[in-house]
Amino acid sequence: MRHSLSALAAVLLAAPALAAQGAAAKPVDWNALSTETVNTLSNYLQVNTTNPPGNEMRTIKFLKDILEAEGFAVQVLDTAELGPARGNIYARLKGNGSKKAIALVGHMDVVPAVAAYWTVDPFSGAIKDGYVWGRGALDMKGQTIVQLYAMLALKRSGAKLNRDIVFIGNSDEELGGLGAELFARKHADLLKDVEYLITEGGMNPVKDGALEYYGVSVSEKRAFWQKVTVHGVAGHGSRPTKQNPVPRLVAALDKIAQYQTPLRATPGVAKFFKDISVEYSGEQRAWLADVGKALEDPAAREWITSNTGWNAILRNTISLTVLTGSNKTNVIPPEASAELDIRILPDQDTTAFLAGLRAVVNDTAVHFQTMLPPKPPLESPIATDLYRAIERASHDRDPKALVTTVMLAGATDRPPYRQLGIITYGFSPFKVEIADAQKGVHGNDERLSVANVGFGVRYLYDVLMYAQ
Repeated sequence: MRHSLSALAAVLLAAPALAAQGAAAKPVDWNALSTETVNTLSNYLQVNTTNPPGNEMRTIKFLKDILEAEGFAVQVLDTAELGPARGNIYARLKGNGSKKAIALVGHMDVVPAVAAYWTVDPFSGAIKDGYVWGRGALDMKGQTIVQLYAMLALKRSGAKLNRDIVFIGNSDEELGGLGAELFARKHADLLKDVEYLITEGGMNPVKDGALEYYGVSVSEKRAFWQKVTVHGVAGHGSRPTKQNPVPRLVAALDKIAQYQTPLRATPGVAKFFKDISVEYSGEQRAWLADVGKALEDPAAREWITSNTGWNAILRNTISLTVLTGSNKTNVIPPEASAELDIRILPDQDTTAFLAGLRAVVNDTAVHFQTMLPPKPPLESPIATDLYRAIERASHDRDPKALVTTVMLAGATDRPPYRQLGIITYGFSPFKVEIADAQKGVHGNDERLSVANVGFGVRYLYDVLMYAQ
């Protein structure tokens, strides 16, 4: 059952969480807060933190100024390790301490943007056509600002809090994840009372104006990037030689491109498909209700894997992304290489996977080098106060909507925090059209609707109140 997005703007005026509001000393002016959040996001998107190099100290100053103006004590951390233009930021809204804290974590860096391919300047923060435009609007400056203003709304309203709310901004998520790794390793004392952590990774997909489900990410795949290299003998392009490394590399890459990694459903993924099966009918409903069995049926397998998102959470994936050979047409290079974006399932043994890939290539001249060691496996439980709070706040907005767990095919900063025993959820406060998400996240014309900003602040506010 799918639900119209047309009511989204009306949610800003409704009162879906009267019980939560009752715990506040004074009501929140949601229209005014929405406008304030939109304007702050517009300004935040103008701060260029393209990684590399990052320069997240610019966003740290931006966030620090807002927090300090609201009376928060702010700590800027890890500048020595990350560099003078980088760091992490930390602040805390105190509750009465009768329950453990909830952390709101966001990364401050963004991926590069090529202005020539954008309708607007990617660092303009333009507000037009009902959207806020800019690199990071979806990934994840938009969510960071919504997290900030949900916390500010709690403080301004004088809401009774049993849990502290912790705000953390990390550097370097888009490249190496060093910011979160340093924070979790060096500042466990600041996290020792944190029970739950919310960051990016969830999804509430909308197709043609209809919400498909609210998805909370409790697990994610692990990046296992590989560099593939073949060495040869350099020479003049006019004199072909069997020692040219390029054809041998191409042959290896062709085998890898044709390789169909095995399909299998982890328990969490099987649950996701069973949950969403009610949205379908006939044989498709039956296939999704028992996806493990369905993958044995050629027709079912073809239908299921034709969805790129579903395919990605049912197998280890390999994308050929970077090729390097000669820098001149008439020169045979001494070396040719490629880079593979490999994403493995949470429980995959890396040694076994790499051995299988070498067997597929079957050429000892082809060398594999791990560029990015995988993070620890990530899985969080769902029988928790926070998950129930998300369900409740979601059903306030869409009483019949499906709330389910999802596996993130990409990667986030969650694993270092999960290693400390913190229950970590990928949670999105936005309802985003699938086409917008696919086009904008790491793509061109990244944007977030103005209505979504207001929706997101109130949605997250209610989640945090219900989790008290």
